[in-house]
Amino acid sequence: MGVVIAVILLGVLAVVVLVGASKRRDRSAAGLSREARRRDTANPALSGGGETAPTGREVEAAAAAARTEIVPVPSAPPEPFVAPDPIAIGVSRRQFFNRSLVGMMGFGLSGFGGASLAFLWPQGVSGFGAKIKVGNLVELLADINANNGFLYKPEGRMWLTAYPNGAVEKAREMYSAPELAGMTAGVDGGFDSGILALYQKCPHLGCRVPNCVSSQWFECPCHGSQYNQVGEKRGGPAPRGMDRFAMSVVDGVLTVDTGTIVQGPPIGTNTTGQEAEGPNCIGQAAGH
Repeated sequence: MGVVIAVILLGVLAVVVLVGASKRRDRSAAGLSREARRRDTANPALSGGGETAPTGREVEAAAAAARTEIVPVPSAPPEPFVAPDPIAIGVSRRQFFNRSLVGMMGFGLSGFGGASLAFLWPQGVSGFGAKIKVGNLVELLADINANNGFLYKPEGRMWLTAYPNGAVEKAREMYSAPELAGMTAGVDGGFDSGILALYQKCPHLGCRVPNCVSSQWFECPCHGSQYNQVGEKRGGPAPRGMDRFAMSVVDGVLTVDTGTIVQGPPIGTNTTGQEAEGPNCIGQAAGH
């Protein structure tokens, strides 16, 4: 009988110990000391006005419920439907390349056409091929005399020589108006002599014809053609005299049109009667 009572007491004692340990574990999990729990219980603001504070599990359950709660958000108004461009959608890869090729060809042809128009469009020219204002006639005649009767102007590829006033009447019978404008300037304007602009090329094969100081003629070094001081043929294989440029004299200023070349006088023309005034620089090339 005494043994049974002892066993019962031991069982009751074990239950009490287990319950106390469980409560201590809960309190330890809450992380609050006994003194802190006592102060919280005495404080009405923390104790909820006498109500029992929620346990940790209750707090976790409330947080999980708040996370799963769905808050409805008002949706934006729908955008109006805009139909796509059927032309843009319908462009295939082949069509794209074809249109690009046609566009590039059109661009290239436009550039070529613009360049052609720019090339053909009349432009202001200067130098050879244009009208060149050579200078004052009195000064030019002085320069010709200072250079032994021959003055070369490289910008116009021309020789300037004096034309004697005494030969003007014969010149009027042989030469055209564009040539005579300078040749008769001495008589018409009261100068010591007229002036003549001769093209530097030999009419035979186009060699540049230099002057010969000793003979006072032009003598071609290529085939021996010879011309007097005013470009009239005196010997050699040339088919005519030296070609010359159209001229004009306005207010004593000579202008030479290097774009207008007048063919030289025919063989046998000798308006000045000038013969070689000294040894020829090049022997006459008869028989060429």
